Amino acid sequence: MTDEIYPEPTCECSAQLERGQARCRKCLARGRWLRKQTAKRHGRRIKTRRPPRNPRGLTLRGVSWT
Repeated sequence: MTDEIYPEPTCECSAQLERGQARCRKCLARGRWLRKQTAKRHGRRIKTRRPPRNPRGLTLRGVSWT
């Protein structure tokens, strides 16, 4: 019989896990990266972009070069 009674714990990517771990370091890091990317994309949708040559502060101070 080739089936083990207590198989070694493995991650979703087939990596061996230490005792008490649910996911390996690589999968945990991938999850963190995906959450950060989602938050970045969501944050960009809310903000309005300004043109790069039109800084906000100069127009509020009344400075004009024209």
